Amino acid sequence: MINSNQLKLNNIIFLFTLFLVLGWLTSEAGETKKVSNANINSDPNFKIAQAIVISGYPIQGNLIIAKTNPSNKVQLNDASIEIDESGVFVIGFNRDERKKSILTITNKNKKTFKTILKPIQRKYNIQRIDGLKQSMVTPPQEVIDRIKNDRKMVNEARNIRWIKKGDFVRGFDWPLKGPISGVYGSQRILNGIPKSPHFGIDISVPKGTPVLAPAGGIISLADNLYYSGYTVILNHGLKVNSTFLHLDEIKVEVGDKVNRGDLIGFSGNSGRSTGPHLDWRIDWNGRRLDAAMLAGPMG
Repeated sequence: MINSNQLKLNNIIFLFTLFLVLGWLTSEAGETKKVSNANINSDPNFKIAQAIVISGYPIQGNLIIAKTNPSNKVQLNDASIEIDESGVFVIGFNRDERKKSILTITNKNKKTFKTILKPIQRKYNIQRIDGLKQSMVTPPQEVIDRIKNDRKMVNEARNIRWIKKGDFVRGFDWPLKGPISGVYGSQRILNGIPKSPHFGIDISVPKGTPVLAPAGGIISLADNLYYSGYTVILNHGLKVNSTFLHLDEIKVEVGDKVNRGDLIGFSGNSGRSTGPHLDWRIDWNGRRLDAAMLAGPMG
């Protein structure tokens, strides 16, 4: 006959095993959280110790938007995370991020609360594009210096500090609407040569289609680059940026403050492009995110 102590032990073992099977993540603060499938950008069961989750959950390419007490300090592993005056902060996950991270929130009494974040892994498409000019697949030596300078300008634009957040906290709008011709995370094989993964969402639209700001912010780059042609970077605050590539015409200048829905420019086919479209990208703190996941279904 099983005594009460043995029965309690059996129940504990059963519950622990059940949690493992269901894939629950447990924070050091004692909270449990479950990550749902990759088709939605929210999970009511995902929680962060000492913070309110506004949107997002841990999955490759996603952005978590959360809010804590403005007097708290937030760290991801050993790096400080910026928060705005209302306590909003964000955490993003790279395309291939697999390792777990520890999010630490420290209150004014020096008490710490830790949450373990382990992103779900995704599967990505492989795209083959043939028939490109060889100079656009492997650039000639004379443009190497230009490409290096382009990358420097882009990195500087994306790293401009602007603590005050834009209105991206309530979500991103699609900058334009049309058929999706390229997806985030896909790796392209150009003329048989494997290239870096694609970090944007390609929307196939006629040349000259208006491109609108998906959320408010400040223009940090507006220039003609070798690979991406006429390019605009829109700083949304808290190190979150939108980038618009292959434009036909730019209608903003560096330093311009734009609101959600304002005209950025017109779509085109500039730079290394196989046809008229918009390549829209979002990044956070150097991590490339999935714009389509953040914007949600195209209505």
